[in-house]
Amino acid sequence: MHLMVQTPVEQVLNLEVETIVAEGLEGSFGLRPRHIDYVAALVPGLLYYREAKGEEGYLAVDRGVLVKQGAEVVVSVRQAVAGRSLDDLLDVVENRFKVLDEQERVVRSAVARLKSDFLRRFSELT
Repeated sequence: MHLMVQTPVEQVLNLEVETIVAEGLEGSFGLRPRHIDYVAALVPGLLYYREAKGEEGYLAVDRGVLVKQGAEVVVSVRQAVAGRSLDDLLDVVENRFKVLDEQERVVRSAVARLKSDFLRRFSELT
């Protein structure tokens, strides 16, 4: 299979692999070359791959989407960090990606307060 992993700003991986294991909303799943076409929403976690030549690798990925069509697998995520050390990547997932989720929650809360305040003030005008 041809695996391509991309973020909005860069292409993180572009190589031939024989196995992919990722984590979706329903739990972990694996892909091999003869797997049916597949689409999955990814959660923050680790993506494992084994290259056609036998080397293994890991990616710490943020939320995103994985699409397998034929021999092509495209993973599009907000952030991805490649590495060979599993311990280092676990720290990245736990720290960097979870901090981003917390920041998004704070922003969503602030937007909800602004919307509520706007609607309250608008109703006072009528």
